[in-house]
Amino acid sequence: MILQSVFQVSFGFFDSKPVVVEPQEGQFTTDAGLLPFRQFDERLGFTQQFVTALSDPRDPAAITHSFTEMVRVRIFGILADYADQNDHDLLRTDPLFKLLAGRSPDDGPLASQPTLSRFENAIDIPSLWRLRDVFIDQFIASFTETPLHLTFDVDTFDDPTHGQQQLTFFHGFYDQYQYLPRVITCAQNDMVVMVSLLFGVAPPFLGFDRDLEYLVNRLRAVWPDVQIELRADSGFASPEVYDACERLRLIYTIGLGMNAVLKRRSEAILAQVVAEYERTKELQRQFTAFWYQADSWPHERFVVVKAEANPQGTNRRAVVTNRPGAQVIPSAAYDDYTERGESENRNKELKNGLQADRLSDHRYLANFFRLYLHSAAANLLARMRPVIADPPPPPSTTDDRPREALSGKQRRDYFNLRRQRDPLGEGHPCTWRTRLIKVAAEITVSARRIVVRLAGSWPYLHHYQHVAQRVLAFCQPPVASTG
Repeated sequence: MILQSVFQVSFGFFDSKPVVVEPQEGQFTTDAGLLPFRQFDERLGFTQQFVTALSDPRDPAAITHSFTEMVRVRIFGILADYADQNDHDLLRTDPLFKLLAGRSPDDGPLASQPTLSRFENAIDIPSLWRLRDVFIDQFIASFTETPLHLTFDVDTFDDPTHGQQQLTFFHGFYDQYQYLPRVITCAQNDMVVMVSLLFGVAPPFLGFDRDLEYLVNRLRAVWPDVQIELRADSGFASPEVYDACERLRLIYTIGLGMNAVLKRRSEAILAQVVAEYERTKELQRQFTAFWYQADSWPHERFVVVKAEANPQGTNRRAVVTNRPGAQVIPSAAYDDYTERGESENRNKELKNGLQADRLSDHRYLANFFRLYLHSAAANLLARMRPVIADPPPPPSTTDDRPREALSGKQRRDYFNLRRQRDPLGEGHPCTWRTRLIKVAAEITVSARRIVVRLAGSWPYLHHYQHVAQRVLAFCQPPVASTG
């Protein structure tokens, strides 16, 4: 190993003796917590499936850095908070990243930033179509049993851009030049199922009916009897989306902007909740529901309106739904819709935790590919969580409800306990980095093995041991039945 610079500094804050800092020659890394992820990936074939979707136009005889190597360093780098190509110029000689890429720590450097840039900009449209199928295939493979019901949430987030990226435009609401990524996630397993990269000022529902039809047809080809539900905010309140849901026989609940007709038809319950709040000074909410037909709709649809009064004022929200039972218990249909807030947390993880808002290539197709890289990192984490999860038992209740059915204070208390007892089971990327991924280690290579030495005094060593044991158990081949 060649030290970048030889130095020694001495700090004098410790009274009895100086504290001396100097670089040490050897193979060291700061991201040894990625090793369980790499083993997990090997078992799933996750990154290898990703790579097989890509067309490599290069001369095989002239290849130094394979697509497999570059995909792995990018996806694992995103997990470890290295969001940009520039970060990998500093990681080219990191022994841990060499291992992740399939190289020995003693081998030559990994791909440089220019090489990674050429790689991302070489991705073509057929490769992106194939990646769409890879994501759906991996979603299907994540279920060990045929699901009876699937709930999909669709949403967009803003991706600010800087420079001259193709198809970015100034958005007045966000006050920035941007892309608009659209993400479909599954409420049952938190996986990203489909992504689209819209131009900066596109309506959120642009082309969504075609995406939805493709996804539903793929799923029903495998699970013909699965019941599929879609939840979306008012950005998707479009006749094309309603028509697609009804044509595809989906259950849907979609936010609907309040207009003069909806306000007029909900004035009575708004007055009731305001009067009750004035009397009790406690939050009040009531629901009304009715059949309604907007001018652009070919027929009536069922609408649920929530009216709420609280210390901040009044609030009215509406949804349009064909959910069974909405006509009997409108509040239940609306409350199910609000559960899509969890999908917004997944989008926050993707955008902020895994930095999918850093689409900084010039070419639109390259940035679409980068969105796939970040989404693949999110899915690898989503698949890892249930394998290593160790939740505490639910609190005892008089009716023996499962933890999924807890509500109110019991639900909040249980999840607070889970965050303390099982921080990685539902942990965001930053939690995984703090408690597992970001750990220093020394790596030595001998004729027989590669040894990764962690600090015995590391406070989260027990997390590493737990995750490694769970991953290795998951990777064991199933025991053949003798019956």
